Amino acid sequence: MSAIRQMMLLLSFAGTAALAAEPYPTRAPIEQYRTLSRDAEIAMARSAAPASLSDDAEILVMGAKGYETAVPGKNGFTCLVERSWGADFDDDEFWNPKLRGPICFNAAGTHSILSVYRQRTEWVLAGVSRDEMLKRTQAAVAAKQILPPETGAMCYMMSKDAYLSDKAAHWHPHLMFYLPKTDKSAWGADAKLSPVFGGPLGTEPTSLFIVEVPNWSDGTPSPTAH
Repeated sequence: MSAIRQMMLLLSFAGTAALAAEPYPTRAPIEQYRTLSRDAEIAMARSAAPASLSDDAEILVMGAKGYETAVPGKNGFTCLVERSWGADFDDDEFWNPKLRGPICFNAAGTHSILSVYRQRTEWVLAGVSRDEMLKRTQAAVAAKQILPPETGAMCYMMSKDAYLSDKAAHWHPHLMFYLPKTDKSAWGADAKLSPVFGGPLGTEPTSLFIVEVPNWSDGTPSPTAH
């Protein structure tokens, strides 16, 4: 997936200035990736999108073996809090235990993007190494078990509570749109004064395009918007 790549690739797309690298060479104790309480994780997941969407969304929380449904949904959206392993496998914050990415997928994103992240989470919780996860992902892509995104796949990342990287912390509220591998020029991404940035991801057959929005999910303006 992600992701998201949901959380950290957006930073390289944006050209964010990097701080001195903080190494996370191995997985931290798994408890460091957990939220203090189930209710806190539900609330953070809902904060990914406006209440008009997240109030009726399915809410997932990270359990002992993977993500579990905490609140059934009614509108086809799915909200959860992603962890650092939503990044590409070579990201230097792949194991950063501080990262929390509230994210809310529409139905197409749930079917074709979220499922890949959920599988990766199950591997992490089972103790699978990063190198082995990469091999499994490459094999799944080659076997066409991981396919390009469904038409219309997108997600909301508009939470004030997000911590997306040591480089950019809370960053900006934004929307993300997933396509099969697509040249970024087709979207005008990264062009001068264009509000769109992104492009093809690394391991999976996906391109990700990101558009910043001016307000957080509660409607208040983002002080970091530009």
